[in-house]
Amino acid sequence: MSKTKLTINRNGSIKIEGDFKITDCEGKTYGLEGRTALGLCRCGLSANKPFCDGSHRNGFEHESAAFDLPPVKTK
Repeated sequence: MSKTKLTINRNGSIKIEGDFKITDCEGKTYGLEGRTALGLCRCGLSANKPFCDGSHRNGFEHESAAFDLPPVKTK
C-alpha cells in the first residue's frame, strides 16, 4: 500500500490523498469509485457526511497549524 497523506485545510475540510479506504462504524466500506483524493467534513455542516460538500464556506473557521502531541502514556 502506498502512503496516504492527510492535509488539514485552513477553514475547511481534511483532504485525503493516496491509497485508502473509508469504512463506517460497522466496517462497511464506502464506494469511492476509484478516487485517490477527496475531502472529509470537519465542520459538521455537510449534507454528505463524512464527505465535504463545501458547507464550511458559511462560517466555519479554524486555523490549522501543526504541533507535537505529548508522548504516549505507557500502561
